[in-house]
Amino acid sequence: MEFKFSKKLPKSLDLAVIRLHNGRTTWLEVVRNRKILNFGLGDRKKITRRKLPYVFRRILMQAKANRFKKIALDFSEVLFISNSEVSQEHLARTLAVNFEMANYEFIAFKTQPKEGWNFVQKVVIVGNLAQSVRQELENGIIIGAEVNKTRDLSNTPGSDMTPKLLAQAAKNAMRGTKVKVKILGLKEIKGLKMGGLLSVGQGSGAEPQFIVLEYLNSGTERPIVLVGKGITFDTGGINIKPSEHIGDMHLDMSGGAAVIHALALAARLGINKNIVGLVPAAENMVSGGSYRPGDVVRTMSGKTIEVLNTDAEGRMVLADALTYAKKYNPRLVIDVATLTGAAMVALGTRASAIFTKDEALEKTLRELGEETGDYVWPLPLWDEYEDEIRGTFGDWANIGKTKYGGATHGAIFLYQWAKDFPLFAHIDIAPRMTAADGDFLARGAAGAPVRLLIRLLETY
Repeated sequence: MEFKFSKKLPKSLDLAVIRLHNGRTTWLEVVRNRKILNFGLGDRKKITRRKLPYVFRRILMQAKANRFKKIALDFSEVLFISNSEVSQEHLARTLAVNFEMANYEFIAFKTQPKEGWNFVQKVVIVGNLAQSVRQELENGIIIGAEVNKTRDLSNTPGSDMTPKLLAQAAKNAMRGTKVKVKILGLKEIKGLKMGGLLSVGQGSGAEPQFIVLEYLNSGTERPIVLVGKGITFDTGGINIKPSEHIGDMHLDMSGGAAVIHALALAARLGINKNIVGLVPAAENMVSGGSYRPGDVVRTMSGKTIEVLNTDAEGRMVLADALTYAKKYNPRLVIDVATLTGAAMVALGTRASAIFTKDEALEKTLRELGEETGDYVWPLPLWDEYEDEIRGTFGDWANIGKTKYGGATHGAIFLYQWAKDFPLFAHIDIAPRMTAADGDFLARGAAGAPVRLLIRLLETY
């Protein structure tokens, strides 16, 4: 989608005008051959920062419903939505990000209809904009586009997104940026003794890959390391998933997709930080070569994992990635993973779960989640839970001893490989893997938590 800026409304009549008003009714009128969509906001005073993303998505989707290809919106009207907690700059970024997100649909495998795709092609923002406001609009355009690229990666079927294809997608995403890409193949993974990644991938004919992305843009500053789960398809392994849950498992690399495009986005925005992205990529398949319940796996760190369930595979590949992260002497490590259905049981589909020992980091993540619309909520990462994942024949078991608290079991497991980091957080994005009802987004991947990650990278 193309964005343009204009001090006055262009004379072109093929440009539909969006006008905002306090009522609840939305109607279309034609004045002097110009289409005008009068969009009802309800009571503007009740539009909180939380509601802003949905307002902008609804505006864009209403334009699509009327098959408008080009629209114009006077930014002075948008300012009426503003209140004490929302700056003009925040309004501008939120508008651009959510226009982009609402204009998305995954069409890579669809035949184009005769009338063409129903996307808005051009948005003209009208007004005498301050440079800071215009800059945030431009930043929002870049962020929204990168979120949509994340959704493209996640939505791609497993047959077209194997570990090697994900590695190639990472290379493609970094073209034209300062991000250095290094792909470790099977030989290098074996050399590093990444037993977690090797065991999960051994049942597939598609070899595992370890994707390393380095954006070193700030001298000797210790980096922030982002780690993303890259399971390109998850059958559950020998503990195979039931049929009602397996159809979306090409989305199990959504954490890896988010990390890839957070790095690309950091580079495109020119963030002056050192940032590293690590994505362990594998297929968890069922075959005569699959790893088994009861196996004991030695990870890169030397710690062993007692496999009690082959469907708890994400934490096994992340354990090796967290060990690899130590070579960078990071100041902060965050892993992002569609790790547990238990997080969705706890939180529903509105927020990702966060786990950290650091209260200040927890507060920062929650506040940035509120600011960006990538909402997160904390669950406990208490030492008491360690007893529930102690192994009988290995150091740690990959699931807990009880069926309760599964999201924390996954988090406290990962913490065993992250204790040496000065700051660590685990984000379980399983609740936000796909768009929820009422999100005003196309079905499929939601693109979480790219907006949260980039704001963290900008400010931390």
